[in-house]
Amino acid sequence: MAAIAPTLASVTAACGQTEASADVVSLEAARAEHKAGRAVLIDIREPEEHATGVAAGARLLPMRQLNQRLAEIPTRPDQPVLLICHTQNRSSATLRALRERGYGHVRYVNGGMSEWARRGWPMVKPPAGTGARVNP
Repeated sequence: MAAIAPTLASVTAACGQTEASADVVSLEAARAEHKAGRAVLIDIREPEEHATGVAAGARLLPMRQLNQRLAEIPTRPDQPVLLICHTQNRSSATLRALRERGYGHVRYVNGGMSEWARRGWPMVKPPAGTGARVNP
């Protein structure tokens, strides 16, 4: 199985690139869709980043673990998946890797958790262990 996690080079290349509008969702729209239960929010930051706080209800799936946990990403086209990282660089690179694997219903969140926190939106501490779903 080909590796799904983007390489450092592809993440670096994502900096400064503009994605198609179908690939990105605004922070406001992502929060509303997630809160209403119309989209799955997957936080791909690493555990030490999750420890700073996560969006309630988000699935925690560190980017380094994507290859081993790919089955945890919903595959149904009618179940939108929103990827969020710290700023959007890793999530946009991960989006491209997932699209190559046929995940057409995945988008990344513009601004990431750094912007979420800057706006003072609610964040919770994750439970012990990675991969948990943080209850709302």
